Amino acid sequence: MTMNDWFFPRHRLAQEDWETVVGPDLDGWQHTGLRVASLDGGTVELPADEVERMVVPLSGAFRVATPLRVFELTGRAGVFDGPTDVVYLGAGSAATISGSGRVAVAEAPTDQVLPDAHLPAAEVPLEIRGAGRSTRQVHNFGTPDGLDAAKLIVCEVITPAENWSSYPPHKHDEAGPTESRLEEIYYFEAAPTRGSTAPEGGDPFGFFATYSSPAGAIDTAAMVRTGDVALVPYGYHGPAAAAPGYDLYYLNVMAGPGPDRAWRISDDPAHAWIRSTWDGRFPDPRLPYAP
Repeated sequence: MTMNDWFFPRHRLAQEDWETVVGPDLDGWQHTGLRVASLDGGTVELPADEVERMVVPLSGAFRVATPLRVFELTGRAGVFDGPTDVVYLGAGSAATISGSGRVAVAEAPTDQVLPDAHLPAAEVPLEIRGAGRSTRQVHNFGTPDGLDAAKLIVCEVITPAENWSSYPPHKHDEAGPTESRLEEIYYFEAAPTRGSTAPEGGDPFGFFATYSSPAGAIDTAAMVRTGDVALVPYGYHGPAAAAPGYDLYYLNVMAGPGPDRAWRISDDPAHAWIRSTWDGRFPDPRLPYAP
């Protein structure tokens, strides 16, 4: 295992009409998938496989047409403009996505069939997590409390400039009463922090790290930019740190082999104490970011 084997810059995983495709063709990857496309009035197709999906507008608005229903997604201007509405597609649903903007499709293989569903932006659970420079904004549209699914757990996180998220470093690679076994995908975007304007040639970025646990050896330490993807098959992951001057966004896609759909984590024992320092401290007043 060499450094950044599980990190993929934008377009490294391009296939046909998709600028990014994460799936079982990647060696050692089994339980989650991701597709990202940029559309300008065009379409992309989703075949009727034994895969459940969630369609997440990153920017722009989209129509998701299945043989039985048509969903109109209002979407949003961009990932830093508050929650978006999403569509859940149960296993076996084929769909055509059309519109203009950037769209992500989270995936997990399953033979359990659940009905398609639309979750309006106004009903997305919004969480302000942490305190001080560890404050981040979480949109829980695809977590067990946000939407019913068979395997998929999906959320997105906004980390304002100079803040840290996915922190303390944690893992979910062993099944048990206090921890789930879950693969995880991080899809990143970065932009000049809200209210600022970067000069031409600016290069928004953040940092992301994953390191080994008893479940396996992994070493990711990367500058992350819009369109980059980091995969976490196992190991402690975090922090995801937003550089001064730049806000950081990531979409998380999780699923695993276990029968229960749950997000249970174990902090790195060396850093777990940091959570207690949040007690009595105020969250970052810049959040929440809304339209």
